[in-house]
Amino acid sequence: MSLATLKVPAGWYALHLPVTDSTMLRLKEPDLIGRPEPFVLLTTDYQTAGRGQRGTHWEAREGQNLLFGLRFTPQGVAPDQQFALSEVLALAVAEALDEYTDGISVKWPNDIYWRDRKLCGMLLEHELQGGRICSTLTGVGINVNQRSFESDAPNPVSLRQITGRDTDRAQLMSHIVERFIRRYDQLQSGDSQALHADYMNRLYRRGEWAPYRDARGTFEGMITDVSPLGLLHVSRRDGTGSSYAFKEVAYELTETKR
Repeated sequence: MSLATLKVPAGWYALHLPVTDSTMLRLKEPDLIGRPEPFVLLTTDYQTAGRGQRGTHWEAREGQNLLFGLRFTPQGVAPDQQFALSEVLALAVAEALDEYTDGISVKWPNDIYWRDRKLCGMLLEHELQGGRICSTLTGVGINVNQRSFESDAPNPVSLRQITGRDTDRAQLMSHIVERFIRRYDQLQSGDSQALHADYMNRLYRRGEWAPYRDARGTFEGMITDVSPLGLLHVSRRDGTGSSYAFKEVAYELTETKR
């Protein structure tokens, strides 16, 4: 199966580019913003300016990984419930990866982990207008067939390293689209509580004591919840707790050999 001929559901528009600067930047161009379809999916074999969380560069060798962006207009999702859209995307990717291996979890807010190693990173941006979310833009990078990593990222891993065999990227993309639709429909039907429960059940390190680092230093904590706005709630050994926005707390990770 080829990404260039990927079949998508009705109401979706798919475009594949061999090379682009970044899928998120390309989705902001007028020709794609103006598409009539509610969902616009862009895949590429290589990004010249791909970025990860915290503005870092996303390492992905040409033609070896799954790099895609999705632009859509959420219906009936209030701005103060926008984290549910992160849950939809994270669960869709995680459930698609379940087809290939076990040990898949979601590291808050929306990285995908295999055991203690990062398999996928994603970014979401929301455009707000008149008290509503008028557009959601996502960028996703999944390490699929890359055999080694050279950047200073501490713990990357690919499906190829996990399974010992190559994976059809287009087939994986189809699995993600299928599960995204299912999870998005769940949100649209008003079943956000079940969606959130499934997200929490997938959460990396939830319910276990582990080291974290915030502005005050390193501490041992336990994740207890994530708010509708995406704030991470972490309890401490002394019975106190804190809520953190993205970038206000970091997981202490052990680097792994690649």
